[in-house]
Amino acid sequence: MEFRTVIGNIDNQGMIQHSHNIMLIGSCFSDNIGNKLKRALMNVEINPFGTVYNPASILGEIERIVDLILVDETELFMHNGMWHHYGFHSKFSSDSAEKAVSKMNKHITSAHNHLKHCDFVIITLGTAFVYEAKSLGKIVSNCHKVPAKEFNRFLLSFEHIRTLLDAIVTKISNFAPQAKIIFTVSPIRHIGDGLEQNQLSKSLLRAAVGETIAANHNACIYFPAYEIMMDDLRDYRFYASDMLHPNDVAIEYIWNTFKASFFDDSTAQLVARCERAYKRIEHRPFTDNFAEIEKFQNETAKVLYALADEYPHIKPVLQQYYK
Repeated sequence: MEFRTVIGNIDNQGMIQHSHNIMLIGSCFSDNIGNKLKRALMNVEINPFGTVYNPASILGEIERIVDLILVDETELFMHNGMWHHYGFHSKFSSDSAEKAVSKMNKHITSAHNHLKHCDFVIITLGTAFVYEAKSLGKIVSNCHKVPAKEFNRFLLSFEHIRTLLDAIVTKISNFAPQAKIIFTVSPIRHIGDGLEQNQLSKSLLRAAVGETIAANHNACIYFPAYEIMMDDLRDYRFYASDMLHPNDVAIEYIWNTFKASFFDDSTAQLVARCERAYKRIEHRPFTDNFAEIEKFQNETAKVLYALADEYPHIKPVLQQYYK
């Protein structure tokens, strides 16, 4: 007898390989899966503007990337001694407007060049609730702790979400026709909306994604991260202490389902080797013995060189980790 409702693997084995370029845009679940792909030494770009949760902001980010719309200082605003941009995460903010603009434009250009050659764009939708800056009359990606009275908060309608998702698909497909879009809905609950409103938000996103994929089945597919968390792992032992975010066990389980769904056996085997190599890259010595540190670093370099020789298509990714 089964005591769980197990979500089966998607039958797309072999679809994703190390030779592919991947971009992830969306909620912090994009960061979770993106970092797993990074540890597998795949060529990924993860949330080039920082985490973004709603489909309107995701479309705005994609439009800026595709059309190479660079930021100028007039778009920034000063708050709490820092220059911010409503379209970028606070990690891009700076006490110097010039530095903030430089950092943002560097990432726009990098994302433009990466997306142009992307084989997969993974888009994770987090919420259908949005914040509109009253001063701009525009939906923002980040509020940067600006007082709530400066924003209008509302729920996007199903029809509006559908329009936004169709525009996302069209924009990516016209710019990078080779790219396959993988939509997913974030399993992270937005408790600030209230549990009932959170469920309404997720339902709107899931229904809109379903219709978008049906209308663009050649360009889009769906990965059921939300369903795995809600129905397969339906237990609080799979949540972090805040009871909102999946914990490491849950993320690993969803990642394993992702691997089984999209990787063939040869790719899965290479992923395992790359993950072991990445552990060596991440290793921080617990000794001050220079000879031991140097020995470990030389052994790690040999591992990376061997991987690059055996798999030339991952050499560009590996080169950032050895000189």
